[in-house]
Amino acid sequence: MSSANRVIWVALLAAVAAVLIAVLYRLREKQEQAEAAVESIDAELDALDPATRAAVVAKLTSEEVEKVRGQRA
Repeated sequence: MSSANRVIWVALLAAVAAVLIAVLYRLREKQEQAEAAVESIDAELDALDPATRAAVVAKLTSEEVEKVRGQRA
C-alpha cells in the first residue's frame, strides 16, 4: 500500500471516528434529558394525593392504549 493510500485511509478512519464520537455524545445528551424528564414527572406524581395520582396514571394509561390500538388499525 502506498504512502498516499495510507494517508487517505487514516484520514477516512479519523473522520468516521469523529462522526461516531459526535453521534454518541448527542445520544448521551438525549438520554440525560429523558432521565431528567422522567425524574421530574415522577416527582410531580409523588407530590399528588393518592386519588389524584391514580386518576392521572389511569388517564395516561388509557391514552397510551388508544395510541397503540390506533397504530394497529
